[in-house]
Amino acid sequence: MFETEAIKQTEKFVQNLFEKDSSGHDWWHINRVRNLSIKISEKEGGNRFIVEMAALLHDVDDWKLVQNQESNKARDWLKKLKINVKDTQLILEIIEQVSFKGASVETRVTTIEAAIVQDADRLDAIGAIGIARTFAYGGNKNRPIYLPEVKPELHKTFESYKNGKAPTINHFYEKLLLLKNRLNTATAIEIAKKRHKFMEQFLEQFFNEWKNSDA
Repeated sequence: MFETEAIKQTEKFVQNLFEKDSSGHDWWHINRVRNLSIKISEKEGGNRFIVEMAALLHDVDDWKLVQNQESNKARDWLKKLKINVKDTQLILEIIEQVSFKGASVETRVTTIEAAIVQDADRLDAIGAIGIARTFAYGGNKNRPIYLPEVKPELHKTFESYKNGKAPTINHFYEKLLLLKNRLNTATAIEIAKKRHKFMEQFLEQFFNEWKNSDA
């Protein structure tokens, strides 16, 4: 009963934080990641409560969204809920391990729960919704759609990736097209195939239209 109530309260907490987001990291993104995490967990295992809580909280301290990097809203929230120390540490570790940090930066996971939530978050970054979210984020950050003279960069450090301001199309090559081969679970890998192919088809059509070669 305690876990059910903790999930319910966390849903409300996260909805309130992200209800006005226009960067592609809104409540619906969080909810999709939560639902995908549960779906993957049903096949791959892991602690359902830990998976669901981490999925719900995975963006509350994301560097892309938070001005004050000294704060830790996830830790404060778990303390408020009186989540035990062991579970709190597991959830915070998962949150730390979720984010992509650059093409050449290893994003290792240490538990099956972390593998599941990382996979779910990456699945929501690819496919049709991933494309929509990418352009939403680019627009939110005032980035151009495409500049032919600006080539994609496979960032070697997290700092380089974090400070990048390339056009939105570059993000496909700097991150999204890499994700299919950086998933952890067999369930996620299978889901990713169709979504990855859709992105390839989108880019092919995009460049055909850019060059007017489809006219």
